[in-house]
Amino acid sequence: MQAIVNAAIPDARIAAVLSNSATAAGLAWAAERGIATDSLNYKDFPSRLAFDQAMVEKIDVYQPDLVVLAGFMRILTPEFCAHYQNRLINIHPSILPSFTGLHTHERALEAGCRVAGCTIHFVTPELDCGPIISQGIVPILDGDTPDDIAARVLTVEHRLFPQAVADFVAGRLKIEGNRVFNSERNAEGQTLLA
Repeated sequence: MQAIVNAAIPDARIAAVLSNSATAAGLAWAAERGIATDSLNYKDFPSRLAFDQAMVEKIDVYQPDLVVLAGFMRILTPEFCAHYQNRLINIHPSILPSFTGLHTHERALEAGCRVAGCTIHFVTPELDCGPIISQGIVPILDGDTPDDIAARVLTVEHRLFPQAVADFVAGRLKIEGNRVFNSERNAEGQTLLA
C-alpha cells in the first residue's frame, strides 16, 4: 500500500485505506498523509458474508474505480468478488498458478524451486486464480531461507504493484477470458526479472 501511495500515480486518487485490523500500521501511515482510513474487525460479524457486506458498504462510500488488496489476508466471498469484478486486484507472493494460499516461500524451497516471485492478478472467487496482470521473478539462492526469499520478492512487489495500478488507471488493461492484455507492454514487459 505504501509503495502505491508513494508512487504518486498520475490520475489516481487514493480515496481510503481500510483494514480488518484497527491497529494495522498502514492505517496510521495513511492517516498521517491525509488519506481517509477505517477498519472493521471480522470477529464482530457472524459470518464471512456479513463481514464482506459491511466492507462493501464502507468501500462503496468512496465510489472507487479500483479496489486494491495490499496485505489483506482474508478470503473473500464470491459475492464480494462479484461486486468488484474486474476492478479488484491482489498481489500474491508466488508465481501463480504455483503455490496458491499461504507459506509460499517455504513451499517453493521444499519443492526445490530455483526461482520465486510474485503475481499481481484480478481477484475472482477462486483463491489466487484470477487473470494475471504481471509477475516478478527472483532467484532462489543456495542457502536461502523463506525470509531471504520474502525480502527479495518484496523489492519486486514494490515495483510491480504500483505499475499495475497505473496501468489500470490509464485504461491499458483488458481482460479476455483468463488473460490480461496490456496495450502498452509486450509479454516481456509484464514480467520483471530481478
